[in-house]
Amino acid sequence: MAKILVSACLLGNKVRYNGKDLLQETEAFQVLKQQHELIPLCPEVAGGLPTPRPPAEVELGDSAKVFEANGKVIATTGQDVTAEFISGAEQALTLCKEHNIHFAVLTESSPSCGRNKVYDGSFSGNKIEGMGLTAHLLEKNDIRVFSQFEINELLNQLTEF
Repeated sequence: MAKILVSACLLGNKVRYNGKDLLQETEAFQVLKQQHELIPLCPEVAGGLPTPRPPAEVELGDSAKVFEANGKVIATTGQDVTAEFISGAEQALTLCKEHNIHFAVLTESSPSCGRNKVYDGSFSGNKIEGMGLTAHLLEKNDIRVFSQFEINELLNQLTEF
């Protein structure tokens, strides 16, 4: 039985920016819940942001720049929430290290958790290829990140782990 970090909203916790969840009830997700220990975390809440909160996007959709070149995460209100996003990502990494977690399931398109796509930073609804801050930091530290749409792939990798 592996421990897996999971975005809290995917487990039914109402922690998303809009105060809602994204509860996953697919057969594959149920198998994951039955066979492994899921550790919930919302990096944005862990970083100190309230629920609900204004939507936020990574400038230019480039999370790497936030860590390496003074990029920013900006809310629709204009508030710079970079520090909270970085704090949440760092707390996720610390949790993974403390619990010997090698896999994570994070919410696609989120500025924290997006695995394959994120919003482009223009608040126009456009998505681009990229990763959220937490997904980026975990992957950079050899923790395999999957979106909620890639559970079957994760289950296959867990059988080999």
